[in-house]
Amino acid sequence: MGEDMERKIIKGLFTVPLKNIILVIVGLKGETHGYEILKELEKLAIGLWKPSHSNLYTILNKMVEEGLLEPHEEYRGKVRRVKYRLTDKGWEYLRTSNDLALRTFYTAISYHERLKKKIEETGRARKIDKETLREYLELLKHIKNLLDEEIKTIESRLE
Repeated sequence: MGEDMERKIIKGLFTVPLKNIILVIVGLKGETHGYEILKELEKLAIGLWKPSHSNLYTILNKMVEEGLLEPHEEYRGKVRRVKYRLTDKGWEYLRTSNDLALRTFYTAISYHERLKKKIEETGRARKIDKETLREYLELLKHIKNLLDEEIKTIESRLE
């Protein structure tokens, strides 16, 4: 599969939930401007995609209109920069979408594993180099640790 196909897939993965991803970025940073958001999106998409400046600012303006983000201007000399922070409505939206994302994430893992087995059964599995396998193993270990922590948290809340 070529890089163009990978780029299209990554873009598709990010353009649908972009609003949620922006809320997560702003929520984690507390306050941030568009360029920082763009850089974070590029990191998340492993450098294969980022929205254009105009698309990002269109989305940010819409989120302000929806009451999810609050902009405030700051000046450095004559340079105007708009920083965004979450509103109460933005925090509520983010909390709800995070809960839903976790539920879908767990389901997606199950689908991922079933699909991987199916691909292997059909002889369509691709060869993966050892470095990629090491990165994948580290990612899985990190996910396992996060899940173990979440299990402990939930178990303690149930006691």
